[in-house]
Amino acid sequence: MNLLQPTKGHLLVAEPSIIGDASFNRSVILLADYNEKGSLGFVLNKPTEFFLGDFIPDLDTDFTIYSGGPVETENLYFIHCIPDLIEDSEEIAAGIFWGGDFEKVIQLIKEGQITKSCVQFFLGYSGWGPLQLDDELEEHTWVVVENRQDSKIIGPRTDALWRETLIELGEKYAVFSNAPENPNYN
Repeated sequence: MNLLQPTKGHLLVAEPSIIGDASFNRSVILLADYNEKGSLGFVLNKPTEFFLGDFIPDLDTDFTIYSGGPVETENLYFIHCIPDLIEDSEEIAAGIFWGGDFEKVIQLIKEGQITKSCVQFFLGYSGWGPLQLDDELEEHTWVVVENRQDSKIIGPRTDALWRETLIELGEKYAVFSNAPENPNYN
């Protein structure tokens, strides 16, 4: 698999060498923005113990809240694949959007028009200042890959996403796909 330069819509896959970093160990991040001012993304595969209904009491739902990253963890963010239903959203890549009218999202969930496969919620986000992500890439902290799942990347995820993506990267990475999270357990 060819390694790419980062751009909106690509995935950042944590190198197996990231150990002990609760935010990024075994993470797969959807890069929502990348430019000279910095970068922003959402960790797709770190579910929290919270549900959307925990934050909006009159909403009876089991939409899982994910840890989007260590920045602004007191704020709720979301990505989705339904821009025709959610106004003011920003396109990340073909079929993937973030943000928009939050009140409309809640209304559509109450009406049963939005499912877990078309919206994903995050506490916080992952952010990098100017050139910070580039430095981390040079240090081999991340591997940049294409999002081959397109909008299907949205939805319930676990650590399996990281393992599956490592296997796709080829033999050099596949060997780490079944390693224990804590190498002391090896």
